[in-house]
Amino acid sequence: MNLPRLCSRMAAAAAAATLLAAAPVWAAAQDSVSAVWVPKHVQFFYEGFTTHFSCDGLRDQIRSMLEKLGAKDLEVWEVGCTRMTGPTAFPGVNVRMSVLVPASSAEASSAKTASLDVQAQWKDVVLLSASSDLQDQGDCELIEQFKETFLPLFSVRNVKYGSTCVPYQLTLGTHLSAEVLMPPPEVARSGGRSD
Repeated sequence: MNLPRLCSRMAAAAAAATLLAAAPVWAAAQDSVSAVWVPKHVQFFYEGFTTHFSCDGLRDQIRSMLEKLGAKDLEVWEVGCTRMTGPTAFPGVNVRMSVLVPASSAEASSAKTASLDVQAQWKDVVLLSASSDLQDQGDCELIEQFKETFLPLFSVRNVKYGSTCVPYQLTLGTHLSAEVLMPPPEVARSGGRSD
């Protein structure tokens, strides 16, 4: 093989490698959305037949799920608690947080305290996998109620949900996942702050 042909092939290989390396960055840029943080407040009371929560147990579960969805400035505190320890009949939480919405949305333009624009991305978030163990599947009633109360507060797409919940029985198969508009990784790593 002559030298010019070898150089040409090496240059083509280098160009292909550069394109392959840039593909994930290009794909992420294609899925980038200009978004703003919008404040939300919600009060939630859990009603379950199979799994019961203490007030602080419910608070911790809700906080964990909201953090997975990318909530910022998150405050979760107990309400309606009748017992100091152990499961209670109808534990509740108050939640204050900020969530990302597309900057072009009606919600962003009507929000009085929306933040400056952030370049957000869609990220797949699994709140409960269908293959979760039996203990985690016991949260199926909470997942159902979380989906109805909290998921609509976030910018989501491609929601995948199925329930096999039966009161007073532990069953496998309930699942909930969605693509959620999330802050860039460096903002998420710094505790969700972008300003």
